Amino acid sequence: MLRDSMKFRERWNTDEIAKWPTPQILQDYSPHGVSGFDKEGSPIIIIPFAGFDIWGLLHSVSRADIIRMTMQSLEGYMQLAYEQSKKTNNPNSRQFVVVFDMDNFNLKQYIWRPASEVVISLIKMYEANYPEILKCCYIINTPKVFAFAYNMVKKFLGEYTIDKIRIFKPDRSKWLPSILERCDADQIPAYFGGTQTDPDGNPKCEKKICWGGKVPKELYTSKEDSFNNNLSFTESEIRKGSKLKLTFDCEEAGCFLKWEFRTFDSDIKFGVKCVNKKTEESVIEVPLKRVSSHQVDESGFITCQPGCTYHVLFDNSYSYFKTKKIRYSVLMTSPLSDVEQTMAPIAITEETSTEVSEETEDSAL
Repeated sequence: MLRDSMKFRERWNTDEIAKWPTPQILQDYSPHGVSGFDKEGSPIIIIPFAGFDIWGLLHSVSRADIIRMTMQSLEGYMQLAYEQSKKTNNPNSRQFVVVFDMDNFNLKQYIWRPASEVVISLIKMYEANYPEILKCCYIINTPKVFAFAYNMVKKFLGEYTIDKIRIFKPDRSKWLPSILERCDADQIPAYFGGTQTDPDGNPKCEKKICWGGKVPKELYTSKEDSFNNNLSFTESEIRKGSKLKLTFDCEEAGCFLKWEFRTFDSDIKFGVKCVNKKTEESVIEVPLKRVSSHQVDESGFITCQPGCTYHVLFDNSYSYFKTKKIRYSVLMTSPLSDVEQTMAPIAITEETSTEVSEETEDSAL
């Protein structure tokens, strides 16, 4: 688990993620913030979850941006908690108290496959790379439909996380005393029953907490545009039962393999495999799985190791009847070339296969 997490941090350049310029739309429409500290000095994170317009965000930024923003927030909260532990001389201060406000929660957005995939990806990322940072989680004002959603995501949570979650219906007389057992009233916004307000008297403490909201449609990214307008795209068709494989050689340290693609009308399987040229050892960098790239643009990147070959696979072998049209940009670039992006030598092959079983996916990649 530690080795996998170290590799994860290297892939996402987590140690430098505080320097990542968060897109303004994520700053304005991602609901979260720190209202204060509990009685042991731990940060109290408030998340008005109904303000998380996952549909609008996924039509405005890439899924990788949402994941990167979440990591940036977690790393920032961890740094804050570490500084608190030094002030209080209490190691318990390094954990978080989280309050999820589910008032006006709308399940409809999360029935949309790309949205549910993002939420599950974030949960898996948290469980695999940020274990035991949670002291207690209060989920308040939950509607009846929340039980269905929670049962869906619960299977991705570890028992040590589930044991720290407290779920309350829309009854302030039940959840407020529970929160105040751990937190002083002056550390909780007045909107949630505490005494804290902004200098102008705002009970929601919007100076500290972003409440998110509906993303205006004029901020949506056009289907004709890329999230990275300086990328060049290639259009291709992947015949039924076939695969499109792109091969890149990494010769220098510090290179990135970046991708952005969309399909038209149907989904596609996508994955990345790394092969060491000397040892011939292979590692699955991105597991081969079906992605809803016909509903929202798929994008991401990984950090590459020198002396390795990277195989990027678009797999349509599971489709017996449908040829998939795809528009993609996949390139290997130096981290310093923010404007001028050069493509490493690339080999493209298309294969025809009748193998459709899940057991053969990794070997095919």
